[in-house]
Amino acid sequence: MAPARLDGGDRPQEEGARICINDALTDDELRAVFARLEKEEERDLFGLVCKRWLRLQSSERRRLRARAGPAMLRRMTDRFPGLLELDLSQSASRSFYPGVTDSDLAVIAAGFRNLRVLDLQNCKGVTDVGMISLGNDLPSLQSLDVSQCRKITDKGLVAVALGCSSLKRLHVAGSKSVTDELLKALSKSCSCLEDLGLAGCNNITDTGLSALADGCRYINSLDISKCTKIGEIGVSRIAEVASSSLKILKLLDCFRVGDESIFSLSHFCHNLETLVIGGCRDVTDEPIKALSLACCGSLRSLRMDWCLNITDSSLNSVLSNCRHLAALDIGCCDKLTDLAFQSVGMGGFESQLKVLKMSNCMKITVSGVGSMLKFCKSLEYVDLRSCPHITRLGCQQAGLQFPECCKTNYDGSLSENETMVDVFF
Repeated sequence: MAPARLDGGDRPQEEGARICINDALTDDELRAVFARLEKEEERDLFGLVCKRWLRLQSSERRRLRARAGPAMLRRMTDRFPGLLELDLSQSASRSFYPGVTDSDLAVIAAGFRNLRVLDLQNCKGVTDVGMISLGNDLPSLQSLDVSQCRKITDKGLVAVALGCSSLKRLHVAGSKSVTDELLKALSKSCSCLEDLGLAGCNNITDTGLSALADGCRYINSLDISKCTKIGEIGVSRIAEVASSSLKILKLLDCFRVGDESIFSLSHFCHNLETLVIGGCRDVTDEPIKALSLACCGSLRSLRMDWCLNITDSSLNSVLSNCRHLAALDIGCCDKLTDLAFQSVGMGGFESQLKVLKMSNCMKITVSGVGSMLKFCKSLEYVDLRSCPHITRLGCQQAGLQFPECCKTNYDGSLSENETMVDVFF
């Protein structure tokens, strides 16, 4: 057997002698060891062995969540040269001002040239100046979240769109200064865009949405909730162009959206998994029936609370045809009655419904709940608040048996949300 080697082979050592692992393994071999560690805590412990291992761990780190100013960020750029994902977001309830600033973004743009993902949610000190830095210096950026960064306008976001042509995900929810100019820039430069969040950007119009569709044909997820200038033309155009890719569409409180949009979705988008049309009060039964047939194998979440023209026939069609439906919100649909549930189960499949929200349904009674329970055996959450004919006592007296793990909400504020419900909608 060849003698053991130390310090890269400079000093032979007798057989049986103890060898320091740092003398035996090269940097590349240690990186191979680190790569085989799957758990985050194991990867963190790797860096505690010694300074050399910490240096190697830092060079291999790809994801980081931090809260730091320019000086610390400069140290981070030296320590984590291979970083791909950086999360500097703040929670809405605990955000501090100014948080991340434009000078921080200048450091990030200059130091993390290979950055792919940047999350700046609720960083209220960021302005167009910082966005321009990102657009100029991060051409590989693929995902940017600047939701609730309300100082940002078209000027900064257009710079990002034109400079970051690999962008696949952009969330700008709550940015009320955003207009159709951003959508035109995205259409021109970001043909690979898949996920766009524009909730609350109420200066977006059908013109911008149609322009977006011309260049971004692979949209997978689109949230234009509370974009009150959006109507039938824009939604129908997106449905036609992104027909095979569109899986998530959120139109909460888009009151100009009506039957034409839903018919377009049923005609083109047969892979749709999540549809939010809460507050779209002009939607009626026929397009919902068409959608339930067209998306019977894909639809998993449907929110249509405050769709005041929805009746028993369309709800029955949804429950009877959508075999993978996991979440349904029919709150405040005051035309619904017990009849909607009486013939469910005739579709020949076992319901996978986990979440059912039917608060403020004035005409549904305990009898309707009983019919629903015969069909829905997998329920985990049922919202029955403000249903005048449904009480805890009434359900007990009728002998209704909810699934063992099901949480049933009979009272409480209608503004309260369950975490598990938010996951679906």
